[in-house]
Amino acid sequence: MAQSFDYDSATRAPAGDEGHTDTTPLERLAEIAARTAEESGKFANVDAILRIPVTMQVVLGSATIPVANLMKLGRGAVVPLDHRVGEPVDVVVNGRIVARGEVVVVEEDNSRFGVSLTEIVGPLGQGDS
Repeated sequence: MAQSFDYDSATRAPAGDEGHTDTTPLERLAEIAARTAEESGKFANVDAILRIPVTMQVVLGSATIPVANLMKLGRGAVVPLDHRVGEPVDVVVNGRIVARGEVVVVEEDNSRFGVSLTEIVGPLGQGDS
């Protein structure tokens, strides 16, 4: 028998635990999936699924320009994007927006950028902050 999954309750902190920040909502989802599978005797299958690599991209913005203008671009050209400075960037996994965040400099290696998640996007497109 298939069990239904309630995304909202899975990503919400337990009662009295609103300030708890040790895990992200995505980590909580993985923990709940593993616990549910373990209880139903299918842990090995879920464990294999949780190890599948996915492609994650952080989308800074996009632009639409005519091919003629594209052909004129050269070194040093600046293409304005649809996002403004300070606006959240989209975190995309396998072509689907799963979160939004802010671009940050990675503390351990200040030559690299990272993203600090500010919003987890729910399954129907509504945000869960």
